[in-house]
Amino acid sequence: MYFVSIIEVIKARRESLQVTQKALSDLSGVALGALKKFESGKGNPTLSTLKKLCDVLGLEITLSVKKTTNP
Repeated sequence: MYFVSIIEVIKARRESLQVTQKALSDLSGVALGALKKFESGKGNPTLSTLKKLCDVLGLEITLSVKKTTNP
């Protein structure tokens, strides 16, 4: 199965909308330095931070958990 990280989707969406990192930072309330770290693969955003970014970019985060084995 091919996996695309959430932050790659966020970056691609930001670029497709021609939104700068600074503008996304300003609109989302996420620090510019943190956003740059996330996009370069050096940061680990919280779910709350991802939601802020996705809300501005018109993206939705869905989470699915399923049982794979018996404990």
